[in-house]
Amino acid sequence: MSLTPGKNQCPLKREKGANRMTFHILTLFPEMVLQGLAPSIIGRAAEKGLFSLHAVNIRDYTLDKHGKVDDYPYGGGAGMLMQAQPVYDAHRAVTESRTVRTIYVTPQGTPFTQRMAEDFAKEEELVLLCGHYEGIDERVLEKIVTDQVSIGDYVLTGGELAAMVMIDAIARLLPGVLGNDSSAEEESFFNDLLEYPQYSRPEEWQGMSVPKVLLSGNHSKVAAWRLEQSRQRTAVRRPDLYAKYQEKQSLMQRLSREKRNNIHMIESLSRGRADILYTAFSAHQTAVLLYDRKAKICMLTALTKEHSERMLELVPADTEMLLVSEPFLRDILLEDGYRVFGEFCQMLYTRKETLPVRHKEIRQLSLEDCPYVSKWYGREEEGPGICDAYVQDRICAGAMYGAFLEGRQVGFVGIHDEGSLGMLFVEEPFRGMGIAASLEAYAVNRMLEKGWVPYGHVAVGNLASKRLQEKLGFYEAEKSFWWLEKVLANDT
Repeated sequence: MSLTPGKNQCPLKREKGANRMTFHILTLFPEMVLQGLAPSIIGRAAEKGLFSLHAVNIRDYTLDKHGKVDDYPYGGGAGMLMQAQPVYDAHRAVTESRTVRTIYVTPQGTPFTQRMAEDFAKEEELVLLCGHYEGIDERVLEKIVTDQVSIGDYVLTGGELAAMVMIDAIARLLPGVLGNDSSAEEESFFNDLLEYPQYSRPEEWQGMSVPKVLLSGNHSKVAAWRLEQSRQRTAVRRPDLYAKYQEKQSLMQRLSREKRNNIHMIESLSRGRADILYTAFSAHQTAVLLYDRKAKICMLTALTKEHSERMLELVPADTEMLLVSEPFLRDILLEDGYRVFGEFCQMLYTRKETLPVRHKEIRQLSLEDCPYVSKWYGREEEGPGICDAYVQDRICAGAMYGAFLEGRQVGFVGIHDEGSLGMLFVEEPFRGMGIAASLEAYAVNRMLEKGWVPYGHVAVGNLASKRLQEKLGFYEAEKSFWWLEKVLANDT
């Protein structure tokens, strides 16, 4: 992370499929932003090249010989206003006529949220525009700004601190920034609950003791205590979040009546990933539309065609894939511009016992292992390596594990971004040695450690995989499931 202010300091655009993201900060005080971020985890990640951070001095682009960038506002009023020309020229120098999402940090903007950070983290580049004085000429805002965002209902002397807050929240979601052991992917405001109280040494401090349950060593009791503390804290401090939590809990109870058929939705809700977009109930059935914004996946189950029509109107425009379990809903989607990616049976592991892992050379993968996984994991019709970016994402999320023989990798397994178990592969010469069973058992155990119910989808007709699931103790759902993907214009 470095700064050399001037008109020639325009970074290169991130290459497609690469991990690096670029933040451009348009500001009158570039040193403030870079020096403020440098000592942090975010600053160290930028130094490692995990993303690029470029602060651009707007003053370098003024035409005024004295470096002036402000003037009095038309119509009168207190204070000065930043002029349109230097802001526009600084933005044009950075973007080089590319379309780049541009955020103006302002108290008048939409409140910044974790979900918004996740949305921004999907971009290849972001421009953050920091205002000063009484603001910026409205004409340039209309010309270049795509998002106006506020970090709170208060006024700062400039946008730099707000930009730093946003960069911190966004950058920590990028692959590798937090490291595999503290993956941001698993964070979800604790499923709409605030974090429970935490304690460290000493046990006694100024007459106050650490709660005894935390010293008991009983993990189930600790987990139950923490959940209850989170519930109580959220109900008092954030009743809005608590209402969302209660809505999800109620829906999960209904879905649990058909647990095998609905485990994908139950897990998406319990892991804090899914938004509820639609529900309708009958005496014994539930119509549901869930949306996983991170994975851009919708999960649907419908009672009637009438329900399905209502739900499909609510499917977000950026949805890439849908998971359905009713044939009539599949047929409607086929008519609506989707194509079947495959038909699957849903398998789930409902026991709490960990599985034996007989093959001992299994470990969590790192980015160094990405070329191997990408070589073997891809769509056959598009060729090996097509899923490089997805593989990188899964590895950086700490969600892929590899099997090795004498230090040589021979297979892998992973957890998909929407939460299902899959991506299981073992090279042909090493099959029949129990490696696949050990890989899946290892992944199941990691999921159990997180309190998840392991589940996955097996392609109909893949008898070998189905037998493996059954051998490990998985149960099969009664329904068949179809994954459907949106047909893009250039695919037709």
